[in-house]
Amino acid sequence: MTLPTRTLGPFTVSAIGLGAMPLSMGANVRPDKEQAIATIHAALDAGVTFIDTADCYAPSWDTMGHNEALVAEALAAYGDTSHVTVATKGGITRADGEVWGRDGSPEHLRAAVEASLRNLRTDVIDLYQWHRPDRWRVYGEVVETFKALQDEGKIKAVGISNANIEEIDVALEVLGEGGLASVQNQFAPNFRSSREEMEHCGEHGVAFLPWSPLGGTGQGSKDVGLSYPVFHEIGAERGVSPQQVVLAWELSLGDHVIPIPGASRPASISDSAQAAGLPLSTDEIARIEGQFS
Repeated sequence: MTLPTRTLGPFTVSAIGLGAMPLSMGANVRPDKEQAIATIHAALDAGVTFIDTADCYAPSWDTMGHNEALVAEALAAYGDTSHVTVATKGGITRADGEVWGRDGSPEHLRAAVEASLRNLRTDVIDLYQWHRPDRWRVYGEVVETFKALQDEGKIKAVGISNANIEEIDVALEVLGEGGLASVQNQFAPNFRSSREEMEHCGEHGVAFLPWSPLGGTGQGSKDVGLSYPVFHEIGAERGVSPQQVVLAWELSLGDHVIPIPGASRPASISDSAQAAGLPLSTDEIARIEGQFS
């Protein structure tokens, strides 16, 4: 199956991606390996060609890289996946006792990239993203480390995550014209405060990747049609799920927007992927926007 595509830095990817985090951690019960791999394969069957992971997505502090390795195993078992773009993230630390932290030092990021290369079974990472800012360090200096890793051929494209306008502008300046591939921020019906960053990305030709686009793992995504009835209403009128309508609305906010809904079941990502082919009318978009006013 082929889905409509969008541009993500040097890549052309499906308009809907797969957020792989729920396969290793999150509010839902973690699926077993068989179901996790089946979920990734269902995404590929549905036409998804973009998968997002991170080194810290793991069941415990001492299993860092779990999600990356799972994605790699699933891709290896699928067949030809040369058309699939895989993104990962680094810069978050986990230590004994589940002590979480952030480390933007060159030493940590270089070690993290090497670990991700091994976990993903690849010689070069498609898209490497700074997961969260390390407030003890100058933002631009950390981005310079990412640029150096790119120049060395360790990563093909650079992205940032959980970034504000100022940080986006710093990354744009450090990386140069066309150098910043993407910004991954939280954005959903229940979390719209990144809309300014989304629009800023559109003005600069940077892909915007909404994480938790349905409202988060667990009840947030399941109940989105109850929390925001217009999504349920339009879904009923169109014969689709409220979740598809949410994703279609986010796609309507700009050609640079690529939602990455998480999934822990094959049925979930199969449904979400169909949103890529669900254009909303001007009236439907107005109804959706009207509920937020």
